[in-house]
Amino acid sequence: MPRLAWSAIMASMIEQHYQIVRSNLQGAALCIVSKKRSIEQIKEYYDAGCRIFGENRAQELCAKARQLPSDIEWHFIGHLQRNKIRLVLPYVTMIQSLDSATLAQELEKEAARIDKTIDVLVEVHMAEEDTQKSGIDPKEAGNLLKLCHTLPHVNAKGIMAMGPHTDNEDRIREVFRQTRDLYVSLAKEHDLSILSMGMSDDYRIALACGSTMVRIGSYLFEED
Repeated sequence: MPRLAWSAIMASMIEQHYQIVRSNLQGAALCIVSKKRSIEQIKEYYDAGCRIFGENRAQELCAKARQLPSDIEWHFIGHLQRNKIRLVLPYVTMIQSLDSATLAQELEKEAARIDKTIDVLVEVHMAEEDTQKSGIDPKEAGNLLKLCHTLPHVNAKGIMAMGPHTDNEDRIREVFRQTRDLYVSLAKEHDLSILSMGMSDDYRIALACGSTMVRIGSYLFEED
């Protein structure tokens, strides 16, 4: 596609899709999922004022971070392998997918080595029917948060969850409400400020259920 034609499409989506998302945020933060998107595409949203972008592949995140402005807050939102920690840690502001004590301890080691404190969200697996999705059992979230409090270079800010893979809005709403209730319960004991849930297809439901951060990709980059 010619560069001018693509720029026109991006301008249209920023004018329409992005403005729709912004009007629905209700004070929540927006993490734009930029995986598989070009530097040019990301820059369009950066120029529109966005500063939080999420990636789920270590090499792709690092390559983009080297080419884009340094004030971008990069969030790692996919399953993080331990052998990729050293690669991504210099670039990321937050890891939204902390799902084990082992990963937390490895993050602490590497963060201490480079003298950095890394923000994290504990990823919880709330939709029992989606057996392939990552995340820890919600009953274990409190223990993982307690561990993080003992790690001086790992700063637990909240929890992250994915909605169930279904078109049943009642089921999506049920899962998000359960996640919100878990967050409220954990926040009574831990200093939490972020509940990250909601993506392109279900972010409105997530926001209505109390999400403080949504992760939106395809809706902001793809035409209707």
